[in-house]
Parts: sequence; structure tokens; C-alpha cells
Amino acid sequence: MLLPQSLWALVTLLWLSVPSVRAQTTPVSLSFNTPVTLTGRNFSTTSTPLLFSLPSPSSPEVTVSLALVFVSNSSSAQVVPGPTGGADVYEVILSGLGLGNFTFELQTGITGVLAVYGGSAADSLEIGVSQGTTPLHAPLADVPFFGDSTANEALLFSPPFLPPTPAPQPTYPNYTLPLANTSLPSPPATQNTPNFTLFLAPLSARLTALPQTACAVRAGVTNDPRAARSAQVLAEQLWLRDSQGWRREWLVGQLTPLTNYSVYAIQDGTRLSGPLYFTTKSGDVVLVPTRTRVALLPDHGYAVPLPVPPARALVYDATNLPDSLATPLLGYLTNFTTSLLTTACDCAGCQTAYRHWLCSISFPRCGEFPQTESTSKQGEQEQPLTVPLPALVSQPSGMTPRNAALGNVSDYTALLPCLETCQAVDRACPIFLGFRCPLPDFTASASYGVGYIDSADGDVQGGGIPGVAQDQWGNVLCNAS
Repeated sequence: MLLPQSLWALVTLLWLSVPSVRAQTTPVSLSFNTPVTLTGRNFSTTSTPLLFSLPSPSSPEVTVSLALVFVSNSSSAQVVPGPTGGADVYEVILSGLGLGNFTFELQTGITGVLAVYGGSAADSLEIGVSQGTTPLHAPLADVPFFGDSTANEALLFSPPFLPPTPAPQPTYPNYTLPLANTSLPSPPATQNTPNFTLFLAPLSARLTALPQTACAVRAGVTNDPRAARSAQVLAEQLWLRDSQGWRREWLVGQLTPLTNYSVYAIQDGTRLSGPLYFTTKSGDVVLVPTRTRVALLPDHGYAVPLPVPPARALVYDATNLPDSLATPLLGYLTNFTTSLLTTACDCAGCQTAYRHWLCSISFPRCGEFPQTESTSKQGEQEQPLTVPLPALVSQPSGMTPRNAALGNVSDYTALLPCLETCQAVDRACPIFLGFRCPLPDFTASASYGVGYIDSADGDVQGGGIPGVAQDQWGNVLCNAS
């Protein structure tokens, strides 16, 4: 029977300590967009189910735990939905994620009823009702984003939630472009910003073995000492990282070197995003996750071979980025913009692509060669069978650096920029500028990662292996930031 979109049930297993709930014959009323968590009650008898009445008029949604769940939109006040079935009684079927959803329509004057059977006193039920096309507990389609890590810190992002405001394009007769060190965009208003909470734990905590629902993951982190003590959010903010839109950004500390982590973000307390995986680096060198809050570098945040920031700062920003690094870049971008404006063109995309490329080659990203299987695996983590080696190049101390202002006083390993970062400039900019990239079939691999995003011969867009610069399994193959 095909029914309209209105009622959903999410089923999860938790281990919480909240007051017990007794079975009853009078349904408990549920309110829209207010999840209710129940635990400590053994629902193993089918004679006294836990009953809930659903809000009127016609579009509710629901969330519960591992048990038998039935719903009814019968006009008879005597109908208690249950395993014996009957007219207008339906069972909510669970998916492998621990999520069950169901849809039906309520007529005016009829109260829907939800009944829960089975389960044990150790189980927990979370029930939520909402209106509209999106269930209260629907998982998010996008996973969190991994910025980078050091031995003890990581830079993590929520999924994008708000598209950026389109940048103004130069038009006749006022062909102007942003300054090299232009102002940063203002964050969105609070009412347009969902509430994201970060949850992460070592892979050995086995969060992925739990039902993949917000309440199960939240309880798994909160109640597991291995998870609860594993990390601390040092700073967070809203950040327009790229063209995908605004995200919430977290700088996380107190991590363990050479450890695999699983990461989740929960939106508004009920909607789960994840898992994302990453591995911390070794403690061989001191790396700093550079969230350079400088308009010159709007979308760059990763580990770079710089000394620890001065005055106990957590990261480099506009107040402590050395002038020896920022001043030359401002000069390069200013001169490039001046050349670009010698002709009337719709060239804002050219300046943006050049800025991104300039920052990528001027601030090398630190990487590490993959660890052995025994060292890097602390839990079950499925990932693609074929993962190519990342574009890494050893940088011994004393070697001439790509950016002379950085110097090179200690050994480190550089993750090369993706060739597509250079090719984006070549495509976006007028030919008279003379900007060219090395050919992928010849010299490009000496200074760029080749064949990861586009095919190695450059003929097929997105035809590389695996087709992206990094994936949700923690494989970062070339620097696209």
C-alpha cells in the first residue's frame, strides 16, 4: 500500500540512565520536533504496549528503539496497533542502520497511535514527531570533512549547510576585482545556522558497530571512557571553506599519535552525519594546523612546516602570520590582478583560481607515508580495495624549499598540490597572461599530484583513481585545499 509522506519511525539502541516508563492504556501525547527518550522499562510483553498519540492534522514523524513498532490511523478509538494486525495497522520495518520509517495520512479528527512491544530494560527508545518532507531523525547525505591532522590535533568540518552568496562579477564600465587582502565574508545569521555537535573516538571504540543513529552514537561516545576522554574541542567557528558553502569548523586537541579515529556530526540533536575516518600523524616533527584567518588564504587550513605559533596561539591567523610569508603573496596577487585588469573581461573566476593555486604552492602541506597495516589499524574500517599511494615527496633539511620564505631547517614530507589546482587557473584565465601548467604525461608529477582527480592523461574529467583528492576513509592523495 503506497501512502503519502507523513509519519516516520527511527529505531535505535542506547545505554542510558533515565527514569523508567511504565506501560499504559492511555496514549502519551507527542509534540512536534521534540524527541523523547525512554529507557529502563522491559517491553517484552505484548499485552501492555507503550502507546503514543501522534499530533494532528496530517503530517507527523517518529523515532524509537530496537523493539517491535506498530502504527495505526484507524478511526476506531479502540484499536491498539500490534502484532495481530488488523485494519489500518502497520508494522515499522527496521533497516540495517537501526532506522525504520513509515508514512501514512491522518484525517481530520483522527488521532494516530504508535505502540512499542519487545525490547529489554537495557534498551532505550527515542521518539520524535515532526511535520514536513524531512523526518526529524533522517540521516544527512553528506559526511563531515577532514581538514588535516598533526600528531595531537585535527581540523574538522561539518557538512555544508548554506550556499555562499554569489560573488559580484565585474561588468561594464566598472571592471574591478577584490583586493589581494580583501575582507572576509560575514557569517550567516543564527536563524539560518543549524546546531552541529562533533563526536569522535578512536576506531577501537567501535562506534560504527552501533546503530548508525544520532542517539546511539551520542551515547556510545558519552558512556565509553575510551571515547569520552579521547579528544577536546579547542576552538570552533563558522567558516566558508569552499564553494560548497558554510560549515562549522572544529579544532580538536588531545589526540593520540598514529591513531585511527571515526568522526560524526549531529545536526540539531537528531540528524546524524558520518562516519568520517582519519589518522593522526606521528610525533616525529612539530606541525601546526594552519587555519590562516587571513582573507588572502580563505580556503586553506592544513599542517604546514612552520614553528609553533607565538604566544601560545593555537593556530596561525591574521595577527601572527609572519610578514615574510604574507607580504610576498600579497605582492604576487596584487600584480596578477593589475595585469588581469588591463583588459575588460569577466575574470573574477580567474583571480579566485589564481589565489587558490598561489596559496597551495606557497604553503606546502605536510604529509606522511602510509603506516604499516599493523601500526595503522586499530579497529574495523572498510574502505575501497584499491587506494593509490599519495603524492608525497621527502624534503630533507637544507634542501632548497619551494617557498624561500619558509626556509627548510628540519626534515619533513610534503603532500604535493593536485594538478587540477593549476589547471583551474589555466582554464579560467585569459590566454594573454601566459599562465601554463606542466603536462600530465611529462613533467607534472615532479611538482603536482597527477591522476587522482582527472585521468592521468588529462582527457577524462573525474576519471582519475579514485576520482577525488581525498575520501571519507582518511586517504588524502594530493592537496586540493
